[in-house]
Amino acid sequence: MFYRGKYVDVGDGREMGLKRQRVIDQGSSYYGTPPASSYMYSPPPAYSYVTQPPAFPVVRLRGLPFDCSEADIAEFFHGLDIVDVLFVHRHGKFAGEVYCVLGYAFQVEYALQRNRQNIGRRYVEVFRSKRQEYYKAIANEVSDSGRSPRRSAPRSRASERDNAEHTGVLRLRGLPFSANRDDIVDFFKDSDLSEDSIYFTVNSEGRVTGEAFVKFASPEDSRAAMVKDGMSLGSRYIELFPSTLEEWEDAASRGRANVPKPSDEETTVLRMRGLPFSAGKDDIIDFFKEFTLSEDSIHMTFNSEGRPTGEALVEFASLDDSKAALAKDRMTLGSRYIELFMSSPEEFKDAVSRGR
Repeated sequence: MFYRGKYVDVGDGREMGLKRQRVIDQGSSYYGTPPASSYMYSPPPAYSYVTQPPAFPVVRLRGLPFDCSEADIAEFFHGLDIVDVLFVHRHGKFAGEVYCVLGYAFQVEYALQRNRQNIGRRYVEVFRSKRQEYYKAIANEVSDSGRSPRRSAPRSRASERDNAEHTGVLRLRGLPFSANRDDIVDFFKDSDLSEDSIYFTVNSEGRVTGEAFVKFASPEDSRAAMVKDGMSLGSRYIELFPSTLEEWEDAASRGRANVPKPSDEETTVLRMRGLPFSAGKDDIIDFFKEFTLSEDSIHMTFNSEGRPTGEALVEFASLDDSKAALAKDRMTLGSRYIELFMSSPEEFKDAVSRGR
């Protein structure tokens, strides 16, 4: 997260990344040269995009906690474009290994720099992998389970979930990071959901985790909605769990009521993602030094604890300026490369009014 015509098909606006089948069908040809290769990383000659196609961008992680989730992987590789996460199982149990497909070949080098960093109390090993190894892992998962490869470690409380008391609240897990409220309403189209019944959880950086809480009109409705467990939303299959009103209220107070999607229209507002947490408005003005900006035209976003999320909204003087500023997409600010998206004046005003 986390979505612009760079490397994914966003035709229906609901996919965080490529469908796994499209990764298999198109292979490394789907991962072309990232725009403006003069940005912060120059691939070594062995991976020259001129002399040969880019290597398939996949890494293997080993030593993961057995309760690891896809949100943990996304946070571990914060700042990189994650296309797919495949959890490896042996004899029906999570093996503590994951294959992670990235958006561009050059990002593999950054992923390898996370080797022996921690997820929870476990340090994780990161290895370079190959397309054939990833494909074989997919085949093994399908062979073992007889269904779509699982995106997360299995829950030991499956039977407990089936027998849990329903309070009218469900927790959704495995959502595309680009999924918004309308997507969930459509997913539960057989139920009558109000706009204020859905809340998305966020991590300490204010980014969505791939989970959400939904309050139904009655416990009977939430129980009936469990038939959707394991069904797909976009390219992702969704897990459902009975939850409580207290958890829903916590999500309402700490999470988001909706997830903004990149604007299909050209506007004077851009959204920045990937900012160093120490960055201030002066740094953004310097990043866009070719344009005339004031501090009032910049809004830094913060999470519920008042910590920066690494995102900001910037309003330019004209449409021509905002379109020209998009040329700086994936250029660096400090040690971080910055992603730029078209946003909207409405999103800017909403962020300012909420003070977050």
